[in-house]
Amino acid sequence: MINLFQPQVGAEELAAVAETFDDKWLGHGPRTRAFEAAFAEHIEVPAEHVIFVNSGTSGLFLALESMDLQEGDEVVLPSLSFVAAANAVLSCGARPVFCDVDPRTLNPTVEDIEQALTPRTKAVIVLHYGGSPGDIVRIADRCRELGLTLIEDAACSVASRVDGRAAGSFGDIAMWSFDAMKVMVTGDGGMIYLKDPQRAARTRRLAYHGLAQPSGFGYAQVSSRWWELDIPEPGRRVIGNDLTAAIGAVQLRRLPEFVRRRQEICALYDRELGEVPGLLLPPALPEGHESTHYFYWVQTAPEIRDDLAGDLYKQGIYTTFRYAPLHKVPAFGSQALQLPHSDWAAERTLCLPLHPGLSDGDVHTVAAAVRKVVENRHATDAPVAP
Repeated sequence: MINLFQPQVGAEELAAVAETFDDKWLGHGPRTRAFEAAFAEHIEVPAEHVIFVNSGTSGLFLALESMDLQEGDEVVLPSLSFVAAANAVLSCGARPVFCDVDPRTLNPTVEDIEQALTPRTKAVIVLHYGGSPGDIVRIADRCRELGLTLIEDAACSVASRVDGRAAGSFGDIAMWSFDAMKVMVTGDGGMIYLKDPQRAARTRRLAYHGLAQPSGFGYAQVSSRWWELDIPEPGRRVIGNDLTAAIGAVQLRRLPEFVRRRQEICALYDRELGEVPGLLLPPALPEGHESTHYFYWVQTAPEIRDDLAGDLYKQGIYTTFRYAPLHKVPAFGSQALQLPHSDWAAERTLCLPLHPGLSDGDVHTVAAAVRKVVENRHATDAPVAP
């Protein structure tokens, strides 16, 4: 099977894990702090504002918890987002309000967000679809003007930038995911960045039981009664550990090579599929934008898209559509909402395999299969975005 995603791990990661085993310290410790510092340097923010957690989802939940939202408060986010974002909003007693997206980039514009704002809006969550930063500069400016907290779901955009500035550093809070399907992996894991120093310090406590300071071995150096607890408010245990941080540190060093290969694969798809009638490819990035190239998506007529996915699967090629529109999910209570661009994209978009483990031959195989299915279905005209 040619997989959609595939982690790139090997001898360097194994060596880092072995060193951690040799040190006999697998939990939260020096490697965690070193990984946080290295990631902070990568996105050019202070290290004390970055916290390694056990998943990007935990980062989303912590982000919303840090805001002290009340019942009736609203958080605007694109419908084409990962389900964890809406779950995090609901878990805090607030209401997710879904906005539309550009049908080709699948990123929200500032105008899409403005149409969903109400007097009850407290925050905006933006996903950088497929690693493309989208309209983040204008969105960040508008949120500052309105006094709204901007949360960047940067799970897809660990190496994305606009004019040299890292995705995730434009808003007030951001999180990244390092699960087994992401561009850089730690097995499970994530990072959260909080611009405000007090909010960052509080979130670090909330990520570890709400403790104002450790109560174990490390604290014995500064207190004669290190077992005593100081808990200003309750928290959970969602911190990362040295075992996964050791893998993450290696992956972060290898990140440039991962992104280069992803960029090469996207360029090869562009060449192979650019002349296929009835097929749209991802739009070109605006000047100054750099993408992590997490997704490569094509768009075709709805009556062809599902058959295309099924035929490719029969040929040993796994594809999917990410992310299914959340305004269609009954649990979020928004089925009556009309988001025509999101609906248009959800019916026509398919994500093709994209990871550095693909050979050029694999890409040619996928492209040839896509071309054959689309041409056999006689799709002569590319779909026209509304």
